[in-house]
Amino acid sequence: MGTTITPVESMASLSSDIFYDILRRLDGPSLAIAACACAAFSSISKEEKLWENVCSTMWPSTNREDVKSLIMSIGGFRKFYADCFPLILNKEVSEYQRNQYLDYPEEWAEAEYYGDMDEYENILPSDFVSIVDIRYKDKSICSKILWGIPNSNGSSGWFYNCPFRIDLLTYAAIDDDSEGEVFLSVSDGLPPILSMEKERKDGKLWRELRDGLRLSWIVVNKKIKQAANLASWSPLGGQRHWPTDKDFVIRFGSVLSAKDILPCQVVECILIMKFRVIHMEEEGGQTTLKLTELSMQLEDMEGAHINGRNSLLILKEALSCHRSKNYSEVLESCHLYAKVQNELKEEKMRNESRIDRLFIITGIASFLTFWYYIL
Repeated sequence: MGTTITPVESMASLSSDIFYDILRRLDGPSLAIAACACAAFSSISKEEKLWENVCSTMWPSTNREDVKSLIMSIGGFRKFYADCFPLILNKEVSEYQRNQYLDYPEEWAEAEYYGDMDEYENILPSDFVSIVDIRYKDKSICSKILWGIPNSNGSSGWFYNCPFRIDLLTYAAIDDDSEGEVFLSVSDGLPPILSMEKERKDGKLWRELRDGLRLSWIVVNKKIKQAANLASWSPLGGQRHWPTDKDFVIRFGSVLSAKDILPCQVVECILIMKFRVIHMEEEGGQTTLKLTELSMQLEDMEGAHINGRNSLLILKEALSCHRSKNYSEVLESCHLYAKVQNELKEEKMRNESRIDRLFIITGIASFLTFWYYIL
């Protein structure tokens, strides 16, 4: 009788080169799963080159030599993928959080509002790097790198007290290999539209943009050697035809912790992508869009923009926060934040309305009292 060879013995007889060739064809999640299959896979899956291939496929911006050097300096591609593939998940957004926010005094002492100033002094804008990639229907259409945070020189400069905002299209082009304007057309998979009037009615182009666009905005801190993806991959929402008829605003983002930094304890990182229709042929249906904005800003529960000083603290904390590979769980957290924010706005409007009515009633009462004594 012949000898039966078990699957384990069969795999053991294969060379490590064959194993490597098998693993290099896998994407990140599949490679992570394969690493748990057997000792041979586990050993080979630790090869940095495998994870470099995974990262370059997922984030084309990591193909740049300066970005490769940065990633190796903070722990390598395997660690980079583990940090940046899961999305930020903030579990502090809840009804309790809402009530806790409402209990804070209206005015904080400056030292309390700005958090730990000693910690702040150790955070430099030049330590941050933004690595940004945009995909449309699995095709890379834009890769941008921004070293540092623009206009943040000098600890007493306007950046630290003014609203924090990064406009990537304005600043990244200086050091960007892919310098130039970004376009989307029918050849990229856009549906042809015959007129803006028709688009306003059926919204076909809007739906294609919303469903096809993916954004990754990775922030790296070189000093503490940590990284995180601040984007939500898929859009969280957007606006059609704003501010003009031919503009489409797509919103991505995440909910970040601001514990011990701001009264609301949580803030929203808002990433805005704006496209404008610049070419449209009624006969051929040739549609071309241009990327006109790609920006980041932080807002609190009341919709107020966070200043530069607090934004640096929040971004630093975000690099070590909780993350999840469960996209639906991340979306639920973002939607819950929006719900709590809307409730706060509605309650504020009701309070302002009550105060206005009280002023009116008080004014009428004073007027009647005045005329009562006069007459």
